[in-house]
Amino acid sequence: MGRRVVLDEECCIGCGSCAELCPEVFEMDEDAEKARVLLTEGGDEECIEESIATCPEECISWED
Repeated sequence: MGRRVVLDEECCIGCGSCAELCPEVFEMDEDAEKARVLLTEGGDEECIEESIATCPEECISWED
């Protein structure tokens, strides 16, 4: 089992940058006004790394 991408929805402020940068992995939950993970494993790691770096609240991380 590889690394999994994790998003702490409690700390998410709903900026949408992760969903814009990496739409195959993240999407915006319009009702909650927060992002959520669509694909926990197997996504484009470069895209996920960019989303991690861009998140203003540092809510996205890798889990082994």
